[in-house]
Amino acid sequence: MLQNDRNNKPNIIVIGSFMMDLIVRTSRFPNVGETIIGNNFSRFPGGKGANQAVAASRLGGQVTMAGKLGDDEFGKEFQQTLTEHGVNTDYVLYDSCAPTGIGSISLDAEGDNKIIVVPGANMQYNVDDLKRLETLIDGMDIMVLQLEMDLNVVEAAVMIAKDKDIPVILNPAPATELSAKLLSHVTFLTPNESEAELLTGVPIHHLKDAERAGQKLLDLGVKHVVITLGENGAALIDKTGMHHVPGFPTNVVDTVAAGDSFNGALAVALAKGESLKDAVEFANCAGALAVTKVGAIPSIPELKDVKKLLSANVSTS
Repeated sequence: MLQNDRNNKPNIIVIGSFMMDLIVRTSRFPNVGETIIGNNFSRFPGGKGANQAVAASRLGGQVTMAGKLGDDEFGKEFQQTLTEHGVNTDYVLYDSCAPTGIGSISLDAEGDNKIIVVPGANMQYNVDDLKRLETLIDGMDIMVLQLEMDLNVVEAAVMIAKDKDIPVILNPAPATELSAKLLSHVTFLTPNESEAELLTGVPIHHLKDAERAGQKLLDLGVKHVVITLGENGAALIDKTGMHHVPGFPTNVVDTVAAGDSFNGALAVALAKGESLKDAVEFANCAGALAVTKVGAIPSIPELKDVKKLLSANVSTS
């Protein structure tokens, strides 16, 4: 049963990362050892945790964010940005020694990206910090996690959620190997194609490949696997079989935060009690809208825009 607040918003906790995105746009990516002239530079607050928290808040969730920032100008900017977007930052900590994390992002003319992350203070958030949240977690409808922080914290968070019978969305990015113990307690695993390949060894070129990869993850104990397929939508794999949820055609400007918009939207819809298929359709729509704008948090759509695109898709189908 959902434990919604008075405004009927689901209570969502996002435990994760903050990354100040430093973005260079260029006509093409340089070859090894090559220097090229870029087109422009911009800076936006991002990071998978912060992006997903803002997405969930914009799309109808009552969101609390937990993690660690540096005690610096980027940290102050994040505090202001999250507060402006309705995210509760009471449980965000500050580190006086490590800087706020940064993401160095290159975008080419097609909107594809290459990203280098320097985690900074994100990696200083530890299991003792997490344990202080146990009472808070009791009141949550769903927990959202990613991998831009100490993996020991992620594993401990999954176990706390298990003990409290709270569903967990784990977005396994950046891609890394995960233990069978961790995966066995994940309710919803949301890899993209390359992350699913790393976790299973199955290259994904077709839906049948997604089904094979998803089945391997189910065999490890994951309850539901949602493999995102870019413009092709997403493949859902669980004990009922494989289901394909098509994507929404859009003009791609910048793919940064598309996956984070997807995960934030998925958390809101699932916490509200939507079926997994309907939740993924809602999330696909949010991800599609995110690629039409530049930046991470600035590109995350509002609920009214997602509803509008969903309604338009229903009327034309």
